[in-house]
Amino acid sequence: MRVESKLEISAPPALVWEYVSDPSRYLHFMSGITRWEVVGTKRVGLGARYRMLLRVGSAEVGGLIEVVEWVPNRELAWTSITGIDQRGRWRLRERPREDGTVCTWVELRLTAGVAGSGLFGWLAEQFAAPTVRGHLRRSLQQLKRQVEHEELRARAAARRRARAAASS
Repeated sequence: MRVESKLEISAPPALVWEYVSDPSRYLHFMSGITRWEVVGTKRVGLGARYRMLLRVGSAEVGGLIEVVEWVPNRELAWTSITGIDQRGRWRLRERPREDGTVCTWVELRLTAGVAGSGLFGWLAEQFAAPTVRGHLRRSLQQLKRQVEHEELRARAAARRRARAAASS
């Protein structure tokens, strides 16, 4: 099964990266994720490992995953070490707007399957795909809401500082 979701976030890639690269934030915006915890001493970056579980119907699937690509503000990819065979990827791309502001095109992809499971594994993947696709879509919508809220707060704080400096 391969599912993906994409959307545009009205914030620069660096701010979006703060969210997708921080494992402590995943439970706050990732739909369906019931566990995302650091395993080992490396918390972030290439080689970091996480115990990850995703609810699909009444089951929780996942396992131990490891970050295999890490390009700040651009790419984060993982693959499974144990548990269900999976690969995931965050892709962030900066998009300038006509008004001079910058937004970020965000893509989240997940490929998963039960290796060597034959017809029943294929059927399970077909059954799970719509649920997982919905989780990815909701995850990106929640990420967008949180990041854009933070971006608005930062802009408001900058305006307050500028007004205070001008009045001094």
